[in-house]
Amino acid sequence: VQLQASGGGLVQAGGSLRLSCAASGRTLSTYGMGWFRQAPGKEREFVAAITWSGRSTTYADSVKGRFTISRDNAKNTVYLQMNSLKPEDTAVYYCAADRAGWDRTTILSYDYWGQGTLVTVSS
Repeated sequence: VQLQASGGGLVQAGGSLRLSCAASGRTLSTYGMGWFRQAPGKEREFVAAITWSGRSTTYADSVKGRFTISRDNAKNTVYLQMNSLKPEDTAVYYCAADRAGWDRTTILSYDYWGQGTLVTVSS
């Protein structure tokens, strides 16, 4: 599975962005999908995840109520809608796929990773 993340950019605090993660090589419909981020000088951290069916989602406390993960299996794409962005959301955002199909929160649970897209939130 090849994952391509896109949609990053520069936005002011309080603004919104929608990230996309498109897959090629095989269908994502049986994979759990996650978004992680890595800020400069920090470790990669969990942001959000969704099960293969889309029926269950999980969020980091820091983004709960502001970010929404969703998926369109027909388009083989996963999204991360980010609202009320804060400067501390600045990071490279990565999407990842989990063959087990769950909405897991740990890096080691994921089998495939995209290349990342940079989100910069100015104050």
